[in-house]
Amino acid sequence: MKPLKLFYILAATVLLFPLRVSAQSEDALGSFSPFSIYGIGDISRGGSAFNNMMGGVGIATRNTRHINFLNPAAISARDTLAFMADFGVQQKNSYFKDGASKTLFNTFNMYDFVLSFPIYRSSAIAVGITPFSDLGYNFSRRETNEDILATVGDSRYGYYGEGSIYSLFLSGAVTFWDRLSVGAELTYYFGNLERHSTIDYDNSSYRSWDTGTKHHVYGISGKFGLQYEQGFSGDYSMILGATYRMGTNMNGNRTRFAYATTSSVVDTVRNDSSKPSFRLADEIGVGVSFRKSDKWTVEFNYTRSDWRNTGIDDMTAFNKKDVFRSTVSNSFRAGFEFVPNRYDIRYYMKRVSYRGGVYFNQSYYTMNGHNVGEIGITLGFTFPVFRFYNGINVGIDFGQRGGFGGVTMRERYFKFVIGFSLHDVWFQRYRYK
Repeated sequence: MKPLKLFYILAATVLLFPLRVSAQSEDALGSFSPFSIYGIGDISRGGSAFNNMMGGVGIATRNTRHINFLNPAAISARDTLAFMADFGVQQKNSYFKDGASKTLFNTFNMYDFVLSFPIYRSSAIAVGITPFSDLGYNFSRRETNEDILATVGDSRYGYYGEGSIYSLFLSGAVTFWDRLSVGAELTYYFGNLERHSTIDYDNSSYRSWDTGTKHHVYGISGKFGLQYEQGFSGDYSMILGATYRMGTNMNGNRTRFAYATTSSVVDTVRNDSSKPSFRLADEIGVGVSFRKSDKWTVEFNYTRSDWRNTGIDDMTAFNKKDVFRSTVSNSFRAGFEFVPNRYDIRYYMKRVSYRGGVYFNQSYYTMNGHNVGEIGITLGFTFPVFRFYNGINVGIDFGQRGGFGGVTMRERYFKFVIGFSLHDVWFQRYRYK
């Protein structure tokens, strides 16, 4: 089967497959983390499996074998006749602890699908979809106040939330003088976020309650990127990169609801709609990488985003503002890639790409006045298939969020990532004798 035909089959499979899949149907959550209870949930690190295996770097990455959509300017790094595609899936196992409370959860998701096309010589475009943020939590507690128990009996409080915001993007880039690359991206954000807070009484004389909010949101934003590559003797080079994502107000509608239930009778106490009153913050990023041709690469990235005064403090339906507050998010990432001999025709493992990275993130909110930190390490491999440019990316990510810096709640997780980088050549002329 020709590789292009194979690609069409794989692409059709991805398009027909749901973007988010839950591994635990009983909870129907495509993502799960008590930390996602605030604002718009957990903001995705971004990038493909290729980026995530190197700690999430990509602002200063130029790689002709993978689509790097973390920086729009990187889209022009390619074979001028190459048609490329990338998609990946992720399995996440999480262990949470907060005092005496412990819980485990597993999820399985498809997290990106990107296509890239050549335009003219040193220019190209890319189109794709990837999650921007995920909301997923489900926990409960019982009333322990003896005065309340004596009055109403046994009471249970439940908190449940789900949803995602996705980004559908179109990027374009062009390279000048084989050194300077400029790129721009148009992004359409859309999704739904839903939160519930419930109270259930064993005493049938009291009504059970289900209150919360539903957000249906959409918005348009832009992102700009630059990359400059300076070559040195001996096939060495340095790349400087920068990105800027524009902030945007989110449109759509917000529904506040309250339902009271007695036996089998459900009364709608409240159901009113209004416009969303929050915005996505802008973000700046810088990066630098050093590499030797197709042999090795090391890279460092930093991103910053100011979420103060964006209105997301009002999005959490039942938590007080003195517990969660928006703040400035920061991310520090470092990664490397090493290929023993990309063109070795005798030993397959010498053509394999070996990658690793580390990261430290500070979330866009504080808990009880403390920054929520996240730290992790990544490892991965790209196994070339068919041609040298096609590859299967396999990676792991060990990380911890919270549990230090004054934050008592802790999440430890293990992610297993598989990505597919497909590459084919258009307009190639074959000669027959």
